[in-house]
Amino acid sequence: MPQPYSATLQAARGRVGDPAAPSIPPHITLLGPTAVEPGDLAAVERHLEEVASHHRPFVLRLRGTGTFRPVSPVVFVQVVEGIAGCEALERHIRTGPLEQGLRFNYHPHVTVAHEVSEAALDLAFVELSRFDATFVVHAFHSYEYGDDEVWRPVRDFPLTGAADVAAARLHGSRVVPGAGVPGSS
Repeated sequence: MPQPYSATLQAARGRVGDPAAPSIPPHITLLGPTAVEPGDLAAVERHLEEVASHHRPFVLRLRGTGTFRPVSPVVFVQVVEGIAGCEALERHIRTGPLEQGLRFNYHPHVTVAHEVSEAALDLAFVELSRFDATFVVHAFHSYEYGDDEVWRPVRDFPLTGAADVAAARLHGSRVVPGAGVPGSS
């Protein structure tokens, strides 16, 4: 999550008393916490590099709030544009050495309150109901859970894939093979 949005969302999470606010940076999960043996780390990183090489940067818009209540005590900021990009990455990441099933259907979102009181969940829902941010996703990141119980970004995986030929054809656009998204890194 780029600044200033990251700081805004993390501060809001802290204001509602979520104990995870200082230890979990605002993010959209593509793969939940997954234990990786040290000997398997190189294969996982190669897999993530390969995934990133097949996907191109995309626009992501976050707007308003949602909740998973009553199933789960969570309030989140909604992804309203870029859902397909998140879903494609999530599906591709969960292949090869990271193949695993899902407990729930994948739903890209940014958690802003989790396992706090109902009043705190309501506060987060209202406080961020007008949140609106648009930015380009140029990469995804791997995180490591430290001994101090803080999640830290370890590595960036830049999205370097070519333009989506199928989507462009669907919309009647011309695609030049091998062309990337302008301004991507």
